[in-house]
Amino acid sequence: MTDKQLILGMGLIDGYGGLHGAWRAPHVDPGAYADVDATVRHARAAERGKFTFLFTPDFPAVRGDVEHSTISNLMDPLIQLSAVARETTNIGFVATGSTTFQEPFNTARQFKALDVLSHGRAGWNAVTTSDPAVAANYGRPVADRDERYRRAHEAIRIVQALWGSWQQDAWVKDQEANRFIDPSKLRPINLKGRYLASRGPLAIPPSEQGQPVVFTAGGPSPHLLSIAGRYASGFIAEVWTIEEARAQRELVRNAAREAGRDPDEIKYIPGIITTVAPTVRDGLDRRLKHAGDVIEARLPHLGAMLGIRIRPDRYDEPLTPEQLASAHASPRDPRSSNTLAVARQGWSPRDVLAHGVIDFHPTVVGPGQLHADHLQEWFEAGAADGFWVTPDIYEDGVDAFVDEVVPILQRRGIYPTEYPGTTLRANLGVPHQYGLDPRITETASAVG
Repeated sequence: MTDKQLILGMGLIDGYGGLHGAWRAPHVDPGAYADVDATVRHARAAERGKFTFLFTPDFPAVRGDVEHSTISNLMDPLIQLSAVARETTNIGFVATGSTTFQEPFNTARQFKALDVLSHGRAGWNAVTTSDPAVAANYGRPVADRDERYRRAHEAIRIVQALWGSWQQDAWVKDQEANRFIDPSKLRPINLKGRYLASRGPLAIPPSEQGQPVVFTAGGPSPHLLSIAGRYASGFIAEVWTIEEARAQRELVRNAAREAGRDPDEIKYIPGIITTVAPTVRDGLDRRLKHAGDVIEARLPHLGAMLGIRIRPDRYDEPLTPEQLASAHASPRDPRSSNTLAVARQGWSPRDVLAHGVIDFHPTVVGPGQLHADHLQEWFEAGAADGFWVTPDIYEDGVDAFVDEVVPILQRRGIYPTEYPGTTLRANLGVPHQYGLDPRITETASAVG
């Protein structure tokens, strides 16, 4: 039992789920990509499980094999989340928005409007963008990394200044005195940097949490750590082992310390993909049924990850003792150690891959207790403050997680039975902020 409780968010990557082929499952509506009612249904299920937030990545370009695969995106995260906000009460919304191709005034306006509309449940995942396909959609070249991150610092500071430009007590609303706003408390910000500028003010009042919560996502590069340490209250991560996560979390916390902040102000949240099923075998069969073509294509790669030769006619038989004796985790792929551990349990190569060992995040397959054990082990090892969960198939996978995993976590005393509050800040356990953080000084400066 511990006083500290873990945070759960749910990844909304499309209308279907984290399993390749989820859209083809017979119980799934193949049109769910464009059905906001489906998104609302999944969000309500997550809210029933006391999830703190929904997380929407964003890649504003078409990529991949769209003939056979889904478009792995929401149509427009902010628009869809605005609809979800009207149909939910406590769950928060962390939407991705690029600092590279969006103007800070538009970002500030859209996210603060969502925050007010949702009564203080909005967050902004502030990321830079380097993909040529996205750059082409905005008609701009890809800037180098240094420029992208210098611009990001300016963008975040201008956005936060705009959020605070309508001061918290500016809205008088005095009908008898004929005073709508105190004009001295709704003033321009007049910030200008090397890349970006905005006069302001922003004509949107504070929400119940003041302003949106800033997140960021990615690997622990010095550039990203400089953003996270100064501005973020949440860090969305992609890691595969406890050791890797613990080291990365400490880097994030140190970045906050160096910026003059309390490291507990930033929550480190790695991802996990879930398949909840009565048995591991049932879960593997579910994954093979819907993602078997992708698993089949990955089988030749498995031998390279383990440094052994696997004959195609033995893909459905466990590795031999001789193969296991010579197998080793590839130092070039951080997923290889998990892959080797699963292979040593006696599963066939096909079943090893069905465990999701080379998915984008660690994958847990089987009964709810296995999922709860994974989350608790990482949490109590100091490898995570919480997790963003992507169920394999939203249509039944969210409810399965809520019904089979959440009660175990609650009985163990590491997950809340009720929401701590009504805002994203309260439910994350991060402090109030309105406007710029006075502890942080950065590049965008006031102009006359």
